[in-house]
Amino acid sequence: MWVALGGAVSYFLITETIMTTNTTLFPDQNERATLNKNLDQYIDASLTTIGKGTITPRENLTNFRKTLSAMQFQAPQNLDNLLQWTLNTLETGAVQMTHKGYLGLFNPAPSYPSEAADRIVSALNPQNCVWSHAPVAVEIEAHLITQICDRIGLPKGSVGHFTSGGSEANATAFLCALTRANENYAEHGARAFRGQPRIYISKESHLAWLKIAHQNGVGRQAIRLVPTDGHGCMSATALKTIIEKDTAQGDIPVMIAATAGTTNAGMVDPLHACADIAKTSKLWYHVDAAWGGALIASARERHVLDGIERADSVTIDAHKWFASTMGTGMFFTAHPETLTKTFRVETSYMPSNDEDVDLYVNSMMWSRRFLGLRLFLSLASVGWEGYAQHVEHGINLIDYLNTQMHKHGWTIANNSRMAVTCLIPPKHIGSAEDMVKKIVASGTHWVSLTKIEGQPVLRACITNGRTQKADIDALIAQCIA
Repeated sequence: MWVALGGAVSYFLITETIMTTNTTLFPDQNERATLNKNLDQYIDASLTTIGKGTITPRENLTNFRKTLSAMQFQAPQNLDNLLQWTLNTLETGAVQMTHKGYLGLFNPAPSYPSEAADRIVSALNPQNCVWSHAPVAVEIEAHLITQICDRIGLPKGSVGHFTSGGSEANATAFLCALTRANENYAEHGARAFRGQPRIYISKESHLAWLKIAHQNGVGRQAIRLVPTDGHGCMSATALKTIIEKDTAQGDIPVMIAATAGTTNAGMVDPLHACADIAKTSKLWYHVDAAWGGALIASARERHVLDGIERADSVTIDAHKWFASTMGTGMFFTAHPETLTKTFRVETSYMPSNDEDVDLYVNSMMWSRRFLGLRLFLSLASVGWEGYAQHVEHGINLIDYLNTQMHKHGWTIANNSRMAVTCLIPPKHIGSAEDMVKKIVASGTHWVSLTKIEGQPVLRACITNGRTQKADIDALIAQCIA
């Protein structure tokens, strides 16, 4: 109804204009189908180009920054052109994780099922924080978590959830440990403790723990870096001694965090010994198996993780050796009641507050993406045996690399059953630093420089399921040339 009274008519006209759908943001089904078809072609072309090209970034950043700075978002640009520009710049402006010669950190070439999961979730965008909004998605994740808890060997009734990554999962473990250690921590924070809370980690562990301690309010000095045994694993003797000294001086030991697959060298802390010490000292026992946890898939290699089943909590990242897309961490715990105490919250605008099914009540995140579909589709499509094949493929390639490099006088500095090697070149070839620079500069492979027990080493790690023996032979040829 039109009402010609002062500004009322103009107000109505403005409202009509605002109510018009922006068809670039929300295209109809026909246009969407065309865009999807084009995007598929662009992505496939990019992956082909990347596979034939160099791994290291080669984008002219001066030109890129000039183009980027000109985008002031005042005038709209063609979306199809933007999609092509984005892929073209990423082809030359990033280290290429999907390249078969990428032997660097734990970033994988993603499995196709996990890629498909991202497209499904992006299109439907379910909200997983509360069961009533996405019961199917929530229950898929819950089923998957239960299956993995069983595979780890955690007791019946263990629970967990997906996280943004290992840091969030480890932070969750620390919060649970602090909450169980002092019933007043949830309300009063670090002031609830009569002394300095302490968490014990190996010097070779992932130092995100320092940021976690800062974030949780107990301070970075809460972290005790326990010496290793000289081979990259936490020394159980040193751990026990440090805990005893801390207790004697009035500190409050709270948690032991053992690592199952160190970042540098794939070493595993003495899991049973750490569990024994935690039990005797009445501490929360956490195992950070962010990368190495994928060994649960392999009957051949599962023994490497013996003792993980005794943990109070475990971290595993699906976006590492399980080859999911980035941002797929997982947290597991044998103590669901502690998880609920740690994250309890209630508000009138949420449709329910059920600690058994509503994830916002039991985790750090509130708004929550359907992360678990990435691993669900991958695991369902190949089974545990398929993942065992993937994991063992990487280990077999590293075994082959180690054998060949040893023949040429290189020293293997780590004794790991994971798909990572730390190599020291013979003196006549040059230093590890020189070799890493040479290989990375070639563009055919990407390896990293790190240290194990203070010794610089060339580190090569296989997480790409497409890497083959021929790719390793090409790396060997560079190393011995």
